[in-house]
Amino acid sequence: METAMFSSASSLLAMLNETHPSLKLQALSHLNRFVHQFWPEISASLPILECLYEDKKFDQHLRQLAALLISKVFFYLGQLNDSLAYALGAGSLFDVPDGSDYFHTLLAKAIDEYASLRSKAVELNETVDIDHRLEAIVEKMLEKCISDEKYQQAMGIAIECRRLDKLEEAITKSKDFQRSLSYCINVSHSYINRRDYRHKVFRLLVNVYRKLAPSDYLSICQLLMFLDEPHAVASILEKLLRSEDKDEALLALQIAFDLVENENHGFLMSVRDSLPIPKILPVVAVQASETSTAQRENTAGNLQMTDETDPADAVYAERLTKIKGILSGETSTQLTSQFLYKHNKSFLFIMETNEQSVESWCQSNGAAIYGNAIMHAGTAEDTFYEENLVWLSRATNWAKFSAIAGLGVIHRGHLQQSRSVMAPYLPQGGADGGGSTYSEGGALYALGIIHANHGEGIRQYLRDSLRSTDVEVIQHGSCLGLGLASFGTADEYIYEDIKKVLYTDSAVAGEAAGISMGLLFVGTTTNKASEMLAYAHKTQHEKIIRGLALGTALTVYGREEGADTLIEQMTRDRDPIIRCGGMYALAMAYRGTANNKAMRQLLHFAVSDVCDDVKRTAVLALGFILYSDPEQTPRIVSLLSQSYNPHVRYGAALAVSISCAGTGLSEAISLLEPLTSDVVDFVRQGAIIAMAMVMVQVSEASDSRVGAFRHQLDKILPDEIPDEMSTITGSFLASGILEAGGGNVTIRLLSKTKQDKVTAVVGLVIFSQFWYWYPLIYFICLAFSPTAFIGLNYDLKFPKFEFMSLAKPSLFEYPKRTAVVTSNTAAKLPIALLSTAVKAIKSRDINKTEAEQKIIAEKAASAEKSFNESGAGKGKSSIEKVTDTMQADSAATVEKKAESEAMFEILCNPTRVVPAQDKYIKFMESSRYEPVKLAPSGFFLLKDLHPPYPKVLFMTTDTPTSTAVKQGSTPV
Repeated sequence: METAMFSSASSLLAMLNETHPSLKLQALSHLNRFVHQFWPEISASLPILECLYEDKKFDQHLRQLAALLISKVFFYLGQLNDSLAYALGAGSLFDVPDGSDYFHTLLAKAIDEYASLRSKAVELNETVDIDHRLEAIVEKMLEKCISDEKYQQAMGIAIECRRLDKLEEAITKSKDFQRSLSYCINVSHSYINRRDYRHKVFRLLVNVYRKLAPSDYLSICQLLMFLDEPHAVASILEKLLRSEDKDEALLALQIAFDLVENENHGFLMSVRDSLPIPKILPVVAVQASETSTAQRENTAGNLQMTDETDPADAVYAERLTKIKGILSGETSTQLTSQFLYKHNKSFLFIMETNEQSVESWCQSNGAAIYGNAIMHAGTAEDTFYEENLVWLSRATNWAKFSAIAGLGVIHRGHLQQSRSVMAPYLPQGGADGGGSTYSEGGALYALGIIHANHGEGIRQYLRDSLRSTDVEVIQHGSCLGLGLASFGTADEYIYEDIKKVLYTDSAVAGEAAGISMGLLFVGTTTNKASEMLAYAHKTQHEKIIRGLALGTALTVYGREEGADTLIEQMTRDRDPIIRCGGMYALAMAYRGTANNKAMRQLLHFAVSDVCDDVKRTAVLALGFILYSDPEQTPRIVSLLSQSYNPHVRYGAALAVSISCAGTGLSEAISLLEPLTSDVVDFVRQGAIIAMAMVMVQVSEASDSRVGAFRHQLDKILPDEIPDEMSTITGSFLASGILEAGGGNVTIRLLSKTKQDKVTAVVGLVIFSQFWYWYPLIYFICLAFSPTAFIGLNYDLKFPKFEFMSLAKPSLFEYPKRTAVVTSNTAAKLPIALLSTAVKAIKSRDINKTEAEQKIIAEKAASAEKSFNESGAGKGKSSIEKVTDTMQADSAATVEKKAESEAMFEILCNPTRVVPAQDKYIKFMESSRYEPVKLAPSGFFLLKDLHPPYPKVLFMTTDTPTSTAVKQGSTPV
């Protein structure tokens, strides 16, 4: 009704020229009410309005009303900065929320401006003048959110504005402490770009957690790991271990398993060494930290109690032995090895593909070795080597090196058997033996893979092997193995040994030395980067420059803005190889942060650098920046995947594979599908490998494209065409990745607590170097994460424990096995059943026994033959008929299965639980055991609710043994 009174604002604007203030006030009040309709007219009178606002002789309310009107006009003109400036001049008139777009937009602008000024003040470490009116608006908004119980909104604003006082107030006043704290942790990971500020937030959260009753020690220890405070973690673990409550001791063991999942070995060793040794058993406790798990168990079992022994100290000593075994990683690797060995579901299609005799060793044979090793990673299943001695014996030079190194992938984590498994190939007596130098180098590399991140027991042997030889192949294997075994230890003595190899200026050995230095100092704040870059500029060998550039990139892992100076130096270097290292340095420094500045730099180099290698690496590096937010990656690289430059397309495929690995993300698969049939062979290779990494542990029931991709691989592998060797290599690797770890592992770069899995990230970085050097393919096994539910009792054994998966079993089942079709097995193709006679036969009874079905098939074949001879069945080729029949039969089987399939399944401990299945896991209330923490997969400590009852163990904990060790023979 009121709007109808005015068809124009001209009369109201004319009142502004009146001399009496009350008339001006009346005009301003009406103009503010109708500004959304008449703002084009009002904008012409902005000078008059500004004079009213600036004239101090007028009443304060009139001036504020003029400021509010000017602010709204500037808002509609799209000039938000000016709009906010006048909104602040409106005082309390702007504070009244009216629910309009104007108010919400200006409020968001005010918060952004305040947050920007606060961030600038902290980053420059100086005082920045902030308008008190702006600060008042933000504080009122925070107080309103808290009073309205909108705690998450208040926490988000407080974190963005760096108001830790308001953040603590919002958390404290919230009704659900745990949910609020969890929300803060997730927001901090996702939206805080600066490392130092993120640590301040985590420190605040630790203090808040400590105030909880009871304290959430699981979350506190995770935050302390972010803050790199091992002594504080050790103090908490000691308190829990000394408790008389057995449940608290179980909680300590659970914390240790959760920390181990994050793969920060240096931190874990600091925690282990910080745990105090019980006074009554100093010798035993010291030995416990230096011996193997099995030895520690025997020692703990042989402890003799005396009359003077304090029972509490004896219990603590026993628990200390267990937790030190867990923190060292030996317990978890041993249990994981047992799980992979017992649940191995790998399909030896590679062996069947290579049953044909080969005249000479070719690239596909090497690819088969790589694929087989990845497929059986950690399972100790090396029968492939024994059953293919004929053509494996033809391997020479670096092919032999890679074949032997593959045993390390197969036996990864089997720490106790590593020397016995690799004994036939290792240098004898610590010096060059009489065997092949390539076998010896490969064996030393294999030892490093087996002991990756757990190298205390093998480090000295690898050092001795490195110092006792001047053969570059053995030096190559020793350096790679020593770098893996010394991962992140920053050992200066080992560095000096590797540096001596580097300074021999041998191209092959020097490349491995450069990579090994990076592995040794990964993520450590040292000055070694400048020393490595100096030698990279000095040497003339491209391989050495490449190894040093990559190694330098690894040293800045996780340092974010602290690495900007080195990144700037590397990305501006004249040498394209060092610029490639700069791309990796950028990726490692800002890994998983989705940092906008880092992404802008990478995209700039992806489109502007003159070197294709740098472009490819820059696009690939985006995957490491974005793996914490995989949904973004396909959108960001979609245009790059359509680039005219094949190197950019290849980089886009690898970027998607890294950030979306194991997710089965539909957008990622859609982006990669066209690239698997690209016109350039190496782009096809990258896309096929990338597709496998995205699809690992994704079933056909979840996405039908998984089955189509597997059939595509089955078709590529037998057709060995010389011009398609790169595609065939990619297919072997993809097949191995899809079946990795016997179908029981996935690729995961983040732990469940959002911690970076350092070993996994570094593994994929070096794996991507197979573009230059195939033996580095094996580094992908460092990124493999077991998808297992492993419940353990107080004795770290497997009790019988059942739980439910509230989903159809077909959604998460192991892949279906299909026969490999080769050129020599064409005669064994399924018989086509497409004629009318066949249909008549099948329609009589579809539930025949197997013998009856065989008779039906023979009759159908005869009918089909006569049908084709008559000329009526020549419309389709025999392959098309077979395909149609298989698809029809498969569809019928799936339809029948879908009708009868249960909607849930009962699972027994231990078992495979893939990441997508986590949300469907439910624990049974009637179970004898109860998990210490409610989470769907991983290692779980189980409380025994009925301890007097006899214990029931589900499976034994036998250590897997390799074929070679069992039979006392040499597989190769």
